[in-house]
Amino acid sequence: MNQRERFLATMRYQPVDHVPDHEFGYWDETFVRWHDEGLPPEITSNSNCDPFFGFEGKTHIGGAGGLHPAFESKVIEENENHRIIQDAEGVTKIVYTDGGDTIPRYLEFPVKDRESWEELKQRLDIDDPVRQVSDWEERGRISRESDKPVQFVCGSLFGRLRNWVGFEGISLMCYDDPELLEEMIEHQCLIALAALEPAVKHCQLDVGAFWEDINFNQGCIISPPMFHRWLTPRYKRITDKLREGGAEFCYVDSDGSVLDSIDGWFEGGVNIMFPVEVAAGSDPFEIRRRWGEAGRMMGGVNKRALAAGREAIDEELMSLKPLVGEGGFISASARYTASPSRQTRRCTTCNSGQAHPVLI
Repeated sequence: MNQRERFLATMRYQPVDHVPDHEFGYWDETFVRWHDEGLPPEITSNSNCDPFFGFEGKTHIGGAGGLHPAFESKVIEENENHRIIQDAEGVTKIVYTDGGDTIPRYLEFPVKDRESWEELKQRLDIDDPVRQVSDWEERGRISRESDKPVQFVCGSLFGRLRNWVGFEGISLMCYDDPELLEEMIEHQCLIALAALEPAVKHCQLDVGAFWEDINFNQGCIISPPMFHRWLTPRYKRITDKLREGGAEFCYVDSDGSVLDSIDGWFEGGVNIMFPVEVAAGSDPFEIRRRWGEAGRMMGGVNKRALAAGREAIDEELMSLKPLVGEGGFISASARYTASPSRQTRRCTTCNSGQAHPVLI
């Protein structure tokens, strides 16, 4: 089986030669540590790290764009402990310079009200020529010939808005100005649909992808009724369009506890949860128990076990064996932070008996 056939068969609960291993990515500081521990110096990114370890990938065929032009990224103030910067999304924040990747402290966001939204919206012009792609014939050929699953990135309906308004700001907007918020969500939907239109005409798609970080360890930013009213119908419009291009599957990347959001996603045609963050309460076994075979997942590996050593890693992977064996589940961690050794061992989570490269 090639990677495309293997991914589709796994998500269809069909037999596979072995379960795919899709990994999400690696922090920049992880590469620094890995290079000290023997990783070849030319391996510096996801694009060449995944093939090095034998991980499988996807063919990206297009996507819904973001701000254009982006804001100027600039340093506003700097001292020995931190920098105050404006990032490409117009957010002013304090970034601490202690040598590690940490969550910044946010100071100001570009959208505060309707007036500031109208200003930002100019950077989200659906008819902007930069959003027009001219090589769809070639992309169509690539999509049909690819031996990897072909993916279209559908953007974000709410998570990106949270970035522009802020957590507190968008929480208040749900009550203070829900009409404005729904207009903003609708605009994000229209951007995705406009980008999808030529893709479904020319390409053979397999999977759509949303990024939607709207869940935390206590659940979703918004209530289930808000989710179903504002988001679910718009997911459905986008996933219906994906199906026109042949995409049988669509996943959402949302950290945190997603249990209260799954019904809204499933009803909207999003049928794979990722990364199923165990530490935040997204239990893959609970998802499968409650939603059965509809509960397809990618992820579900407790990344804290990866930092706890060899025995903890083996124990974590073995605990997931029943789900892997059922199908509709590709185990992965959201980010690798452990150190690798270029070794192989017998795979204990698939039926192939093959030796796969692993992080030891």
